[in-house]
Amino acid sequence: MATDATPHAPSRPTSDAPARTAARPAPQPAELGLGRLYLRRFVRNRPAVAGVVIFLLLVLFSAFGGRFTSYAYTDADFTALTRPPGAAHWFGTNQGGDDIYACAVHGLQRSLVIAVSVSVLTIVVAALVGAGAAYAGGRVERATLALVHFLLIVPSFLVLALVSHRLAGDWRVLIVVLTVFGWMPTARVIWSVSTSLRERDYVTAARFMGVGPLRIVLRHIIPNLGSLLIVNLTLGVVTTVLSETALSFLGFGVQTPDVSLGTMLADGAGTVTSAPWLFAFPAGLVVLLTVSMTLIGDGLRDALDPTSVTGSAGGRR
Repeated sequence: MATDATPHAPSRPTSDAPARTAARPAPQPAELGLGRLYLRRFVRNRPAVAGVVIFLLLVLFSAFGGRFTSYAYTDADFTALTRPPGAAHWFGTNQGGDDIYACAVHGLQRSLVIAVSVSVLTIVVAALVGAGAAYAGGRVERATLALVHFLLIVPSFLVLALVSHRLAGDWRVLIVVLTVFGWMPTARVIWSVSTSLRERDYVTAARFMGVGPLRIVLRHIIPNLGSLLIVNLTLGVVTTVLSETALSFLGFGVQTPDVSLGTMLADGAGTVTSAPWLFAFPAGLVVLLTVSMTLIGDGLRDALDPTSVTGSAGGRR
């Protein structure tokens, strides 16, 4: 039998193959976690990133800057009194022969310890009092708000100055005093926000399940105030630095032989024209510290608030 020599035409794909290919869903981009989303929003804010860089440099300077000089902040070089910046003393010396560079390192370290400690303690006290009063309601809430409003009208600066002066300017006592008179404004804001959180379903459910009030406040209310607490913690460092500097400048804060940026500003205020380096270097550190923390606080507020311009732009891209 003769066979057909004509080659067979290649088989065409069935009509349902393209349909199956088209019906296959397109790959979706991986969903960002909440932490990574906040980080991406924050990184997109260039001033905030610059603030982080400046703050880290200041921390490194306060931690390791003393290794680059042979002088301590308590050492006096009586052969170089009120000497301008030079090879031996990078930032110059004061009237007593103290090395300004060594004093600046220690003063920045002391101011950072005070500022961070007071800011953390203030947020903790304000969160517990504000959220606790909002959850308790009734007489407890009214009594707490009355106490907060009373303390807000007390001239706290005069009390701070009096207590700090009577206790010889110990920086540890200064931390306690600044905390005692600094938590009220933040507690008022936290109470205002917590009054809406106490009506949420998860708080009501926890209450019906027999969860204790303290546990509800710590596990269900305060964690939902995270963005507010973080921003206030950052900006609280700025407020504390300015308060400590003002008190030390007026002689009510850190006292000699200890050194802070405020005491250095007080020492250099009278010699701005004759020895400007005594005032310029600590003033520059205060400006850098406050500006960096302000930029970081603004960046965190924008990153944690999706309605902000930076947060919205970061969320779209």
